[in-house]
Amino acid sequence: MTGAAEAPGYRVWALPGMPEVRPGDDLVKLIVAAATGDGLPGLADGDVLLVTSKIVSKAEGRVVEATDREAAIDAETVRVVARRGALRIVQNRQGLVMAAAGVDASNTPAGTVLLLPEDADASARAIRAGLRTALGVDVGVVISDTFGRPWRTGLTDVAIGAAGVRVLDDLRGGTDAYGNPLSATVVATADELASAGDLVKGKAAGLPVAVVRGLRHIVDGAGDGEGARAMVRVADDDMFRLGTSEAVREAVTLRRTVREFTDEPVDGGAVRRAVAAALTAPAPHHTTPWRFVLVESAEVRRRLLDAMRDAWAADLRADGFSEESVAKRVRRGDVLRNTPYLAVPCLVMDGSHTYPDARRNTAEREMFLVANGAGIQNFLIALAGERLGSAWVSSTMFCRDVVRDVLELPDNWEPMGAVAVGRPAAPPKERPARDGADFIEVR
Repeated sequence: MTGAAEAPGYRVWALPGMPEVRPGDDLVKLIVAAATGDGLPGLADGDVLLVTSKIVSKAEGRVVEATDREAAIDAETVRVVARRGALRIVQNRQGLVMAAAGVDASNTPAGTVLLLPEDADASARAIRAGLRTALGVDVGVVISDTFGRPWRTGLTDVAIGAAGVRVLDDLRGGTDAYGNPLSATVVATADELASAGDLVKGKAAGLPVAVVRGLRHIVDGAGDGEGARAMVRVADDDMFRLGTSEAVREAVTLRRTVREFTDEPVDGGAVRRAVAAALTAPAPHHTTPWRFVLVESAEVRRRLLDAMRDAWAADLRADGFSEESVAKRVRRGDVLRNTPYLAVPCLVMDGSHTYPDARRNTAEREMFLVANGAGIQNFLIALAGERLGSAWVSSTMFCRDVVRDVLELPDNWEPMGAVAVGRPAAPPKERPARDGADFIEVR
């Protein structure tokens, strides 16, 4: 008779007896002493050692004098992701996105702060190699730190360094229990291990090291593996790279005139989202003076641009320009022909007021023009937020009747230029720095 199959499972326990770690301490020696104490099972091949980053930082001398914690955070920050009051979520020099760059003022003497390990993957490799030398065991090592998470209340431990552990378990290409294909499932195994260890270590129990046994299949005996750095999402795949205000500021910075585009089709949904953003601009008298004509038909665009070209050429000839000069100037409109997508913003003055004198009527129109410009700017910034390049070209304003005729627009719609939209063919050139002080007068 064969016995019942053993149910899958694992065991996790904290190592008691770890002393206060100080700069220069031999962390491997301290762990060995704690792991081999009386009544403990010791360490065995296939175990995973879970080490709190604080003791690694202390042993490596990452305790620094800092009367100003904010200055220490500044020094460790390479990019601000989000800011709300005094709280900052940043990307630190190790590539991790976390609160306060991981700079910790707890569990360290007054007047000092604790920085994260300089290279937590290298620290994990050193601990693993030291344990192999001291005990002859092949274990995995995970160095963990405490993170908050978007959309979730509460903190948990995650892996910031690893060696000898499969940090990600890529299940894509497989199937679930019902035979459905798995197309997006990559399990953060190292983070799950870090959280399991935190359940027995605790945040204030003075137990900085734990051991997991029973998951030998995730320990790589052949090498150190790719480390926890592989778990940091690259910028191109990060849909939530910035906080709200930072995203707006970056989109404003990204808003550049692009005149060369790839052939990649433009998502009409992205353009429509940009139109929705345009409609949040300020406008007089609670009006909505914006209309956007999305020229998605190649045939309509061809007829529009041909008619505009003919109108420009006629104007230029009437002004006495030579045929060579006419051809050269007309070619400036090629950006509209060579873009994958074209939008024509229009001004409508429904709801405007009529006054008995020209001065106030002129001011009334100017208010609507300013509102329309604000809407167009919102549109361009929103396109940049969608990673779409754009170029606002004023040409439709010189032949509005022609544009209205081809696009079959009402007489009170005033085309206010055209916007070329597409994926930039090349990164934009560096923009000359402008000092805001040069454009400010204070009274």
